[in-house]
Amino acid sequence: MFDILIKNGMLVDGTGKAMYQANIGIKEDRIVEIGELHNEKGEIEIDAEGKIVCPGFIDVNNHSDTYWQIFQNPNLESLLYQGITTIIGGNCGSSLAPLADSKTLQSIQKWSNLNQINFNWLSLKEFFDFLETKKISVNFGTLTGHGTLRRGILKDQMRGLEQKELDFVKKMLTQSFKEGALGMSTGLVYTHARSATVDELSELANIIKKFDGVYVTHVRDERKDFLEAIEESIKVAEKTGVKLHIAHLKVMGENNWDLMDDAFYLLDKAHEKGMEISFDVFPYTNTGTVLYTLLPNWVSAGGKKVMLQRLKDQIIRKKVIREMQESGFNYSKIEIAISLLNKTLGNKSIAEIAKSQEKSLEEAVLDILLASEGRVITSMEVLSEENVEKAIMHPLSIISTNGAGYNIAHSKTGELVHPRSFGTFPKVLAKYVKEKKIISWEEAIRKMTLAPAKKFGIEKRGKLELKYFADIAIIDQNKIEDLATADNPYQYSQGVETLIINGQLVLDKGKCTGLKNGKVLRR
Repeated sequence: MFDILIKNGMLVDGTGKAMYQANIGIKEDRIVEIGELHNEKGEIEIDAEGKIVCPGFIDVNNHSDTYWQIFQNPNLESLLYQGITTIIGGNCGSSLAPLADSKTLQSIQKWSNLNQINFNWLSLKEFFDFLETKKISVNFGTLTGHGTLRRGILKDQMRGLEQKELDFVKKMLTQSFKEGALGMSTGLVYTHARSATVDELSELANIIKKFDGVYVTHVRDERKDFLEAIEESIKVAEKTGVKLHIAHLKVMGENNWDLMDDAFYLLDKAHEKGMEISFDVFPYTNTGTVLYTLLPNWVSAGGKKVMLQRLKDQIIRKKVIREMQESGFNYSKIEIAISLLNKTLGNKSIAEIAKSQEKSLEEAVLDILLASEGRVITSMEVLSEENVEKAIMHPLSIISTNGAGYNIAHSKTGELVHPRSFGTFPKVLAKYVKEKKIISWEEAIRKMTLAPAKKFGIEKRGKLELKYFADIAIIDQNKIEDLATADNPYQYSQGVETLIINGQLVLDKGKCTGLKNGKVLRR
């Protein structure tokens, strides 16, 4: 007798091959039989007739760690209702380990109250051990954050690394791979990483290559210098042979949208040369970003304290405003999502704030940064739907949320989280597979399962296969739908009726069971 027997479902196995009807037998945490199994019994039997049975989704660009949700809300319900069974943290240059000292976490953790948890780790091994005692609902692996490594050495200094400092960073990175990191991520758009050179990145990429990890990069610019940023990433990969993955590939601002085709051309050419290259995409035209990254780069050079001093200087302030106006960027598209002023500014657009205070858009941006001590996350309608579609269809793309796991109760904080945290995977299936038919069920699910598993070295997951871990989603094709919107993101998706993680039901008949059965994934 099986622990769980899934009967009569249409299997989409994650490889991209055509769906077919079969039954699946699960014992403990593994798939042990796939076939007719008509005379077999299960302690739990699930009739999946007319429904899709597929591997659970793997979200390679998730921020539930650095947004502290794995501790504050370990059930991560908004991810479960999407069919997500595995997440990768440590993205965009920030990871929760390794830490050079206990103060390093305070410097990278901008958005959460560290007093809410007693963290007692420095190394990645210690962090993993801590997480295993706490338990979370999904499987969790992590990248090592380049920014975390740098901040551990440089503290609040903004400069290139000296060779002895770089050697120490390389030693920490090496140790993190030995303790289970899947790769290293950069956030080159952020102030503390902007001084990182191609040589520095290449030396670190050589270590990533040695351990067969992935170099994941939030590129240096996603606006007018977008192509140069893509070229820089390719140069590092070409120089070292490392596996390259570009985080949330996108270009912001209507004036820059036509650069996307050129970026695809660069990536395709690199792939044709034999480089192992991929990128992830989320299915929304609004994006969240840190507000100061929308200023001219020189304004935030030297760090937050220096930036705030500059913005208080009336002469410098006028220069900043002039350059913002000349940039052609439409600041009226920005809404405040998360800041120290949530209670007064939450859900308000820059345009509304500027009008109420009788100021220009640019003045309002600078005043908000000053009042929030530079800590502002925005939501902006600045991406092209056509580019989103092209990215989803592109053979090198992987689907990801670039969000975090929340529950509906989080709405009481006043934070306007991005709807991608609640709706990414169902939206791709509902809008681009069912409605627009620009991609097949089999190919979309491949981009959500086996493609990320293979790229990031996640073994025995991402595929319906004998002896693979039983991470399985059962989806009602007629009901799959994302409900989260920019104005009201706190709405769980519908249509994922059953979710199994490591052989246990975490969603049953469309409802969360509360079981936390995720495993820590060490490479």
